[in-house]
Amino acid sequence: MNDPILQVLVPVVGLVSGLIATYVILQNRALLAEVRKEIAEWENNIIARIDGTYVRAGECKLREELVQERISALAARASRSNRMAR
Repeated sequence: MNDPILQVLVPVVGLVSGLIATYVILQNRALLAEVRKEIAEWENNIIARIDGTYVRAGECKLREELVQERISALAARASRSNRMAR
């Protein structure tokens, strides 16, 4: 290990490998953050679609109940009119 080239080469190789490892770790973290962000966006889209479906179903049910109430009211009015006409 008395060779001056080895005394310089070994620390340089260690430094370069450390820098490469740091770069790879940072790239992995950036990629992971991007993937997490994309998953969160997908999750929000899916929840919005599901909420929209249930809201629409609920609206349809309320509308159907309202129509049934109106039909019942019209039927009651028609039966009263028929009774009065007799």
